[in-house]
Amino acid sequence: MIEVREVKTSRDLSVFIKLPFGIYKNDPFYSPELIRDQRVHFSQKNPFLRQSEVRFFIAYRGSKAAARASLIINPVHNRYHNENLCFFGFYEAEDDLEVAEALFNTLEEEARKGGFTSLRGPMNFSTNEYCGFLCEGYSEPPILMTPYNPPYYNDHMQHLGYHKAKDLLAFIRDIPDELPEKIYRAARIAERSGIRVRIIEPKRLLDELKIFQRIYNEAWKDNWGFVPISDEELIYMTKRLKPIVVPELNLIAEKNGEPVGFLGMMPDFNLVLRKMRGRLTPITLLKALFYHRRIKDLRLLLLGVRPEYRLRGVDALLFREGFRAARRYRRVEFSWILEDNLPVIRLVEMIGGRKYKVFRIYEKELKQS
Repeated sequence: MIEVREVKTSRDLSVFIKLPFGIYKNDPFYSPELIRDQRVHFSQKNPFLRQSEVRFFIAYRGSKAAARASLIINPVHNRYHNENLCFFGFYEAEDDLEVAEALFNTLEEEARKGGFTSLRGPMNFSTNEYCGFLCEGYSEPPILMTPYNPPYYNDHMQHLGYHKAKDLLAFIRDIPDELPEKIYRAARIAERSGIRVRIIEPKRLLDELKIFQRIYNEAWKDNWGFVPISDEELIYMTKRLKPIVVPELNLIAEKNGEPVGFLGMMPDFNLVLRKMRGRLTPITLLKALFYHRRIKDLRLLLLGVRPEYRLRGVDALLFREGFRAARRYRRVEFSWILEDNLPVIRLVEMIGGRKYKVFRIYEKELKQS
């Protein structure tokens, strides 16, 4: 017998959080956040849950929790894009199509009751965080804050009638000693026009990230699926990221003291999370201290230039200075990039990036019953 129940209690939430550990128990690539951090993320301390409606569901086969997912109503997205979508997220499941079907039947029915015309996901919780199912590139572990899942999740989506809404791409390359001459030429053009690059000041991290927020919200505003980052979300993100921010890997481009662009890279802390397996104990803390010093990969997750400064070499200057600062690392992943963002794809390919992973967002139109 299959039963779908909504999360109502703290004990239910514990089941929701711990369910994936059984699915990935023999998977060396699984990189879960600490359980205590997930509890905070799924609480009202997360400003996203205060500005949106989020419900969590667990599907049971008999007495065993076999699948989970959230149902997300994001009014900011719907107002911004003039859409009438509901979202799902945090899907984890055993390879059991009957369970998956029961869970999604519940999600779809609840979305219909709300008058929504489509269900899209996974969004964990929005495009400003994790999104998409990994559908290509299973030979390497996930980099920090990127999706990871068994291949059969994509089979579940197709079986349930979901189609591709958008693919998000990840590129990889070794940290280069030298970049193509085109990058250096473009960077010099930016410098001659008065553009200068500086590293962020860690003692003023929130103020520095407000610069990232302002440029991000301006530079990305026309992108598919974009949702602006609110001030409350920025404060929350700052608290979450502060322990792993490396100042010299995060750069701000300025002209006459006015910010015009930014580049943000983070060390791949997933190496540490894989060793901790969601738990903070004296032993896992020692592992964290040991493996933290052995991180060799980076993720370039933020790059933005104010629209009026595009095609002026600002991105090239940020790349040049960013790679100089990253020379003690081995590789960098560029992610995620929309599949149809051809200017950025060409830029990444020009500096030697190779596409190696694809994350897919699915959607299904809901027929009103």
